Amino acid sequence: MYKPLADEIRPASLDDVVGQRHILGADGMLRRIVSSGQIPNMIFYGPSGTGKTTVARIIAQRTNRSLRKLNATTAGIADIKKIIDELDTFLTPGGVLLYLDEIQYFNKKQQQSLLEFIEDGRITLIASTTENPYFCVFNAILSRSTVFEFKPVTPAEIGKAVDRAVAIMNARRETPLTLEAGVTERISTACGGDVRKAINAVELLFSAAGEREAITLADAAAISQRSAMRYDRDGDEHYDILSALMKSLRGSDPDAAMHYLARLLEVGDLQGACRRILCSASEDVGLAYPQAVPIVKACVDSALQLGLPEARLPLAEACLLLATAPKSNSAYMAIAAAQADVRAGRSGPIPRELQNMHADGTGFEREQGYKYPHDFPGHWVKQQYLPKELKNAHYYEYGDNKTEQAARRYWEELKK
Repeated sequence: MYKPLADEIRPASLDDVVGQRHILGADGMLRRIVSSGQIPNMIFYGPSGTGKTTVARIIAQRTNRSLRKLNATTAGIADIKKIIDELDTFLTPGGVLLYLDEIQYFNKKQQQSLLEFIEDGRITLIASTTENPYFCVFNAILSRSTVFEFKPVTPAEIGKAVDRAVAIMNARRETPLTLEAGVTERISTACGGDVRKAINAVELLFSAAGEREAITLADAAAISQRSAMRYDRDGDEHYDILSALMKSLRGSDPDAAMHYLARLLEVGDLQGACRRILCSASEDVGLAYPQAVPIVKACVDSALQLGLPEARLPLAEACLLLATAPKSNSAYMAIAAAQADVRAGRSGPIPRELQNMHADGTGFEREQGYKYPHDFPGHWVKQQYLPKELKNAHYYEYGDNKTEQAARRYWEELKK
């Protein structure tokens, strides 16, 4: 029966696990917990191929508990009940260590069905997820578990796993294959921190080698193209890249903005990129350069009409404009402050001077008293616009850029 190479060379001890030194190093918290033998409920959070399942298996081997595994993508309540029925029987004399993969796919009822047995210790839960557990795992489970984050593995660490995989594959051949310079580095870098993906690439390269004597850099490039991208339109990576793009624009870093825009375009997320770019024009540049809004809108419209790959040109132009433009969030802060008052119930009747004149003629006619600003010098006249209860409310602060400061000087002089 065929067994994937990645599964065949799976580490048998924590010392052999690639990466995750922050939790598995000599003084790492997870290593110290495992060494103590007192295994708590744990949630492993991180991208695919970073060792979550491997570490869970190693932990299971070091306990006296019966290991049960479920994958939440296919398991249901019936599978959970089957495990519960085994508790307190000769099948599980020391209790159960349940490894629940992809816990984010269990709904609230399914997760809570484990709660009673987690609390009394008959089930020790080790769950893994590729999504933020604070969003996808319910609080009752989360509060009884310790979260450990697994990070993408560095190319240097993955290189060790690639070398090991190459050695195993060569041992199976009559004539070992040589690797052209740079092949290991290419595979290690292109896998995006996913050890499993790197090992699978090695296996595919050997399978496709045939009677050849070497694996070339071109072969490695062909097998690993685009594979470094981690992306899920509904997952954390989606929102992380969008957030990084907007924060790079806000932080006036055109190089970082180009990088994250490229990542979005590479996976075809044109809509997500357009939305964040449009938002940044008003939220981050705002009144410091008001012309940014129509310019960026024109760029986005062009991108949507062109489609990919040509859409990258107007979007790059928009990002570079925003990243290098002066910044002001005065509009954002002003509307946020006003909304805070409204949501807190601080409002009041609209002043009579501002009411719609069509409301008159119902038997309650009275002088409105509205002063038409254009009838006065400078097109301005002092009158109250806010409700009486908010007469002295102040929401807008002029930004420290030349455009808003010029407006501030103009109005201060006029309103003297």
